Amino acid sequence: MFGLGMPELIVIMVIVLIIFGAGKLPEIGGAIGKGIKSFKKSMKEPDEIDVTPKNEKDEKKPTKQEQ
Repeated sequence: MFGLGMPELIVIMVIVLIIFGAGKLPEIGGAIGKGIKSFKKSMKEPDEIDVTPKNEKDEKKPTKQEQ
């Protein structure tokens, strides 16, 4: 994993713990988890295509000035 061993990961975790504090770590982990989950969901779902028929009312009618 990018040449990082266990000692390097422990040092990184200690620095993160010092910067954010123990109280914020669960919130940060939850936010990262939700982000990953939504990313995976968006990758699995096909793009949505709007197939609703258009009404004649929705189309722009030319005005007297445009004619």
